[in-house]
Amino acid sequence: MNLLQRLSLFSLSFFCAQVLAFDSFITRDGHRLLDGDQEFRFAGIHAPELHRIEDDARGVCEADPRGWGQYFRWPTADEQENWIKALVRSGHKAMRVYVLSIETPYDEACGRETHILAPAEPGGMPRLNEAAMVHYDRMIALAEKHGLRLILPFIDHWKWWGGREQLAAFYDETADDFYATDSKTFAAYHAIVRQVINRTNTITGRQYKDEKAIMAWETGNELKESTEPFVRKTAALIKSLDSNHLVIDGTYLKINQFSLTDPNVDIISNHFYTTNENNNPEQVRKDLQAIDAQKVYLIGEFGLRDAKGLNAIMQAAVNTEHKGARAAGAFIWGFRGHRHNGGFYWHKEYTGHYSYHLPGFPEGEPNEEQAVVDLVRKAQAQMAGLDAAAPLPAPEPPVLRPIVDPRERINFMGAPLGRYYRIERATSEAGPWKVIADKVSDGIQEYRPLEQAISKDTSELVPGETYYYRVIASNESGESAPSNVRQVVLP
Repeated sequence: MNLLQRLSLFSLSFFCAQVLAFDSFITRDGHRLLDGDQEFRFAGIHAPELHRIEDDARGVCEADPRGWGQYFRWPTADEQENWIKALVRSGHKAMRVYVLSIETPYDEACGRETHILAPAEPGGMPRLNEAAMVHYDRMIALAEKHGLRLILPFIDHWKWWGGREQLAAFYDETADDFYATDSKTFAAYHAIVRQVINRTNTITGRQYKDEKAIMAWETGNELKESTEPFVRKTAALIKSLDSNHLVIDGTYLKINQFSLTDPNVDIISNHFYTTNENNNPEQVRKDLQAIDAQKVYLIGEFGLRDAKGLNAIMQAAVNTEHKGARAAGAFIWGFRGHRHNGGFYWHKEYTGHYSYHLPGFPEGEPNEEQAVVDLVRKAQAQMAGLDAAAPLPAPEPPVLRPIVDPRERINFMGAPLGRYYRIERATSEAGPWKVIADKVSDGIQEYRPLEQAISKDTSELVPGETYYYRVIASNESGESAPSNVRQVVLP
């Protein structure tokens, strides 16, 4: 079955089961966001990879001479839905993802694809990679299905996924030409904006500009050298193409005064990191004072510090006011989700901090994972006018993958918000079932699927005998129904 056939089947099954989550677009009223007539505020753990995955378990691609070059992969439909369910069911109402990736000369050697391809002809405009964008389509469709609003930045200031420097290389220009509004690179950037906003989602059948799951377009990620002409022309272009969605000035480390009076800019964003000497709660007050209640304020990223410090910033985001204005949202960097065949993806930062996994695991204790999850859920509750977060829902069944030899590995995709798993075996599909492992955790940090197994059957098994396996997930609120059953004839 080819890719288009698989997508058609997914689209059909998606629409058969879907109940659309949103009645309206998110709008702005002065310094507030509104969902209908209700103020819309949110807190979360930033999930950058809902549409493209850095597979850290594979290490660094040596063919990339930049000194940093991960292996990447596209998420499966199961992975994307699992992650979005985990986010929504743990209290996330909105999510900012990472940028659109841009082609580099080293991609083929590193076995990776990007969202943006080089022009088909010299001097032409960049192209959207259809093989990549179908995953972006599915992210948007699943966000609509499960009730998650998306913040979508266009292009990166940095090189990590391919950014302004790689875009400029298509035209033999420099990275700084990205911000020059008379450059070929700037024209290419705007061509990308047009293509994305006008794209028709292959799953929902709607153009992106008509997708209610999209909360806002962001001019880019950490565009710290943005100029007034750059922002004004870009915001005006976005609004001319799309009257439904909000626009975020993606400038970094400063509040552009010209954006405060630009009618096409709705949201002002900042990111806090210790390397910039702004990773503290006082920065919230400084930004709110600089914005002066003229626009919505978003803390798009902060993190890479201890849980106590993160909580101080998050509480400042929840509570600090200036002229009645508060932060609309704040995201701690960063989240990774379940792998298709078991365990979690992960990422280790230069500071030694790891990505966070939901709902939080003992294996993440050196990273203060549970404390960070808890402080985020507390902030979500406070923004909703509650004293404490509601209990997590009990997990749905995990997905047991095919078993070759249970003595070597038993692979299952963990349930959204599952904390522990019970693995059972029988000699008949109808049972009776015997517990062979209990309190199994899939929250291993730095999980390497080619070298490790989440679980295996260490019992005395009879070669040639037929066995049946199933898995049950649990957390503090209860346990799931059993997973699908897998049959294996022992080698």
